[in-house]
Amino acid sequence: MKKELEHRFVTELEDNQNIVHKVCSLYTNDKDSHNDLFQEITIQLWKAYPKFRGDAKFSTWMYRVALNTAITLYRKSKKRVKTQDFDSVLYKIKTTDYDDTEERQLKLMYDAVKQLGDIDKALVFLYLEDKNYSEIAETLGISEVNARVKMSRVKTKLRTILNP
Repeated sequence: MKKELEHRFVTELEDNQNIVHKVCSLYTNDKDSHNDLFQEITIQLWKAYPKFRGDAKFSTWMYRVALNTAITLYRKSKKRVKTQDFDSVLYKIKTTDYDDTEERQLKLMYDAVKQLGDIDKALVFLYLEDKNYSEIAETLGISEVNARVKMSRVKTKLRTILNP
């Protein structure tokens, strides 16, 4: 039975691992921190998996565990020394010419989202993942109306951040 549970978990994790990578990108600044957070989220998912009842989709449950783990670790990390943002030393690495417009726009968006509070980050992330307000509300444990109101306020905050 344990092998079957392990196999189902690994399959689900492999099918949905991009969710975890996206959460890691929101809450970390460098590759090592990203990998550490990915590992911690995977551990927490594995610990919680036997209790997963299937009431929601696996991906929705995965979002919730990943975001809760990231938020918890993020709050703890505020007490530690900050790491250097990898992008600030990227110029030292020789690269070939290419159009980085999309990357610059994504970086601006990620930088803006990182200025938001923990729950607001999660809200934007789920919104950008094309989750409907019902799914967002379920994942974050808030009402659908609350999710809509928060999203409206977050959009205003992001406009202010991106267009000072």
